[in-house]
Amino acid sequence: MPGPLHIALAFDDRFWAPAYATMRSVCLATRRRNDLVFHLFHWRLRPDHAADFDVIAAEFGATIRHTPLDQDSRVSSLIESLPGTRDFPPVVYARLLLDELLPPEIERVLYLDSDLYVRAPVERLLEMDLEGKSLAAAPEPGRHHLVGGDDMRMREGPFDNADPYFNSGVMVIDRRAWGRAGLRGYLLQLQQRGELAALYHDQDVLNLKFRDDWLRLDPLWNLTKPHPALRALDPMIVHYTTGMKPWNVLAYVAFGSSYKHVMTRDMLRRYRSYLRRQWLARLIGRRK
Repeated sequence: MPGPLHIALAFDDRFWAPAYATMRSVCLATRRRNDLVFHLFHWRLRPDHAADFDVIAAEFGATIRHTPLDQDSRVSSLIESLPGTRDFPPVVYARLLLDELLPPEIERVLYLDSDLYVRAPVERLLEMDLEGKSLAAAPEPGRHHLVGGDDMRMREGPFDNADPYFNSGVMVIDRRAWGRAGLRGYLLQLQQRGELAALYHDQDVLNLKFRDDWLRLDPLWNLTKPHPALRALDPMIVHYTTGMKPWNVLAYVAFGSSYKHVMTRDMLRRYRSYLRRQWLARLIGRRK
């Protein structure tokens, strides 16, 4: 008998609507909707935004489990001490803590970023053979730029340009291996040595820790920078990694129109209004 399909997302209030769209796309792409269990690790999520996810449970029969990270002092103190940006808030580091955050009975979990459009059944990932590796992920097409810098010269750092390097937006994770890696301790070591600030967020941390211990996924399971011409590749998961997001008014990206329908018109309208208010608040704050 098929078992539950565990999926984890980590986001703050600014990405509540994209996370909602990612989850709806997961539900629409599988016939096993009742088996879906979404583990939402969120940071300072407004109650009305949290309530939106209950609609997914009612619509598809999926299970939604909320974990407000800001209410857990052991997690919140760590997250608040970590570097981040508006596009990469410190809550993204929560995926490093999945072993301690997930219920103990879970052995396999699929981690998803919140700016994805899932177009294929996720059970194909969750039930794959990891071949003894700790995780499966797709290679990062921009890895040479991330490792070598803007002019692609060799520079001092933890990576070599020839190193394999994965994008951490879609990961099939072996729970026990994740726990054995001791990622909280490793993260704190990097922070204490002053090395964390020079890294590309938690993606670098994961590539350092799981170097040569990850299974390569077909890149179509995590198609980044999706130009409209790439529609012809019929990707399984589309990852909107640039500033050109499908929820923008002008968005020249693959499947942008379909994504808006998945998010739903009402949610898109509310999210755009939310983003405008956030923009105005930042503008007023700068002028004071």
